[in-house]
Amino acid sequence: MADYAIGDLQGCYDEFQALLQRVNFNPAKDHLYLVGDIVARGPNSLACLEYLYRHQDSITVTLGNHDLHLIACYLLNKPFNPKDKLGAVFDSPLLDNYIRFLRQQPLALWLNDKKIFISHAGLNPDWSIKQAMEHAQFAAHCYQGVDAREFFNGMYAQHPAHWDNQLTDIEKFRFIVNYFTRMRFLTPEGQLDLKFKGSIDEKKAIKPWFSHPRFQAIKKHIIFGHWAALEGNTQLSNVHALDTGCVWGGKMTLMELKNKQCFSVNSNHFI
Repeated sequence: MADYAIGDLQGCYDEFQALLQRVNFNPAKDHLYLVGDIVARGPNSLACLEYLYRHQDSITVTLGNHDLHLIACYLLNKPFNPKDKLGAVFDSPLLDNYIRFLRQQPLALWLNDKKIFISHAGLNPDWSIKQAMEHAQFAAHCYQGVDAREFFNGMYAQHPAHWDNQLTDIEKFRFIVNYFTRMRFLTPEGQLDLKFKGSIDEKKAIKPWFSHPRFQAIKKHIIFGHWAALEGNTQLSNVHALDTGCVWGGKMTLMELKNKQCFSVNSNHFI
């Protein structure tokens, strides 16, 4: 029995399967944690969803921004971006089932026995693990509830600058979702910078979230995806970046959670 975490799939089904075969993943006894962004941009998002749905008892996903956008397009009847290559997903007769499966998934996980925290974009330095999980549970209640359309409709508005108990539930939802699924750089005040997408060395006024002093000596492990430009390197032994840019022609990376050993396969294509 083994537990694994894997970086962003983004529709790269062939590489996903090659990586599972490399570690002899057995869904009858192993468990796979996915850091999110199952779909979009790659050639076969439908096959990725089909596999996860078929093996859902052995699968846990921490939802990414592309996964949430897929759900939003479905619930709000919004057109998807042609670049996301989701036509086959929306044409599938099992689309309702796949959406239901995704909505059952969390934004964050805390594996207490392994002292591992997992989410798509990482951990807000201002949040303890306990606070992060409480926020994740609040957001899940929003996107799983009867008013989910209202929350998804409000997901795209301007990000609140600060957390405040006076925020509406929709604003709180947006705040939480953005930190869990879109976070890369933070200002010195800890606010999200959602515009800059360059390299770490290009900006001095903003810093990667994991450069916060809190993470320099953290004993817990943090596993995330979302940030392909890092190429898997945070320079921190306990903060693990698993999105190594498969959909952009890089690699797909998987980690065995007990020993933190990583395995990678090369991308089969360039987008």
